Amino acid sequence: MRKPQFVSAKEAVKMIRDDSTIATIGMTLVSASESILKEIERSYLEEGTPKNITLVHSCGQSDRDRGIQHFAHEGLLTRIIGGHWGLQPKVMDMISKNQCLAYCFPQGQFAQLYRSMAGGEPGKITKVGLGTFIDPRLGGGKMNEITKDAPELVDVVEIEGEEYMRYKPIPLDYVIIRGTKVDELGNLTTEEECMQLEVFSAVLACKKFGGKVIAQAKHLVKSGTLHPKRVTVPGVFIDAVVMCDNPEEDHKMTHSFFMNPAYCGDIREPDAALEALPMSVRKVIGRRATMEISKNDILNVGTGIPNDTVGSIIAEEGIAEEVTLTVESGIYGGLPMGGIDFGIAKNCYALVRHDDQFDFYNGAGVDVTFMGAGEMDPLGNVNATRLGPKPTGAGGFIDITSNAKHVVFCSTFTGKGLECSFVDGKLVIEKEGALKKLVKEVQQISYNGEIARKKGQKMHYVTERAVFELKPEGLVLTEIAPGVDLQRDILDQMDFRPVIAEELKEMPKELFMDGPFGLKNMIGI
Repeated sequence: MRKPQFVSAKEAVKMIRDDSTIATIGMTLVSASESILKEIERSYLEEGTPKNITLVHSCGQSDRDRGIQHFAHEGLLTRIIGGHWGLQPKVMDMISKNQCLAYCFPQGQFAQLYRSMAGGEPGKITKVGLGTFIDPRLGGGKMNEITKDAPELVDVVEIEGEEYMRYKPIPLDYVIIRGTKVDELGNLTTEEECMQLEVFSAVLACKKFGGKVIAQAKHLVKSGTLHPKRVTVPGVFIDAVVMCDNPEEDHKMTHSFFMNPAYCGDIREPDAALEALPMSVRKVIGRRATMEISKNDILNVGTGIPNDTVGSIIAEEGIAEEVTLTVESGIYGGLPMGGIDFGIAKNCYALVRHDDQFDFYNGAGVDVTFMGAGEMDPLGNVNATRLGPKPTGAGGFIDITSNAKHVVFCSTFTGKGLECSFVDGKLVIEKEGALKKLVKEVQQISYNGEIARKKGQKMHYVTERAVFELKPEGLVLTEIAPGVDLQRDILDQMDFRPVIAEELKEMPKELFMDGPFGLKNMIGI
């Protein structure tokens, strides 16, 4: 029977040739093979090899320090094809300084591309990405100047008279994965990981191209002692296993802690009463956004304002049992974490594979998705992926907003220095932000308003002082906050004039007051 080699991290990295393409599997710091990634960095800095690497990754994989940040050296990394870089400042720096070629794919398409590659298909065929910066007619996902003349990794194909995106296969030389237990035959489990991810699909994609699989594991166990249903990757597909010699540092469950079984579903902790969020501009935005919920909705919550506020507000308002929160990593229910630990949840009642989760998002679509946003233009195009010189990338944003039944964008009206207070149910703008977010043309199209209107998708853009809705006639201002002046505080702070609803409503004053604001009654649950 074919068995992997059990090697040190140093020996594993010596297997990696220069000019190779490496896929790493993880999200934030979840499933980061830190022992191997650190050794790749050390080996390059001290020995000059491996070099000229193409790094492939579906999700953001760092905590601003570790993870794929170890690749962020000019000469080590020459091309990156990834989904998100918001927690990888050194990588964003390299991209913005044209120190490596850089392509962005939507996270879900990336996770599922591995499946297509594994099965020998000509790529991933989908409508997701059409009309956005991923579309080759709008940039092809190329994220900096030096990539503009590089080969296209996507194209548009026509099937039965309709346009589709094709994400082309990416031949892999190596894939680096992580697991919990490995037996003497190399069979690998992932039960203590707090996401299932797309591990096996990536392994088979690598094998399709004749590549090698390197795994990091925490526990070595006797052959035959693993339950077959617990095995994520059979040992016949693994070439080398690195046993982590410092798990508390290099095999942490996530950034914030080494191990908590409540996050991988092994136990349920008693539900502690959630502390209500203090009043803030972000809470006001989250409150108004949740007014778009209906009973029994399946929701998705993105990073930023949505993840920081929506779940907490739903709990505070007593409707947590009436809706289902999901996260793109595969989570259903539970208490999601945010920030550096985005994508994990305590006490969730289902945790599915990452690539399977996007079958739902890309197919049936969630009832409502709450997403952060950076800019919006008169056509309803939204930019959430490139704000300033450093590109964060798409993450799951494009996948989820393309097919959700209702998209609710959450953003402050202006940026850079906005200060507000709340007095007697009114919004008081103490200091206006220096950056306008309602612009004539967005820097990058992450969400295509024209396509959304054509297919009748419901869309709201919610801010602390105004609510816009995308309608057949265009972008319509439908609500303003009590206490603000339409001309001074809204129209003068925009680079274009929206359509103004004939019956311009006032946002409920309860949104701007302490204590529960009565969401259950407002939405009739």
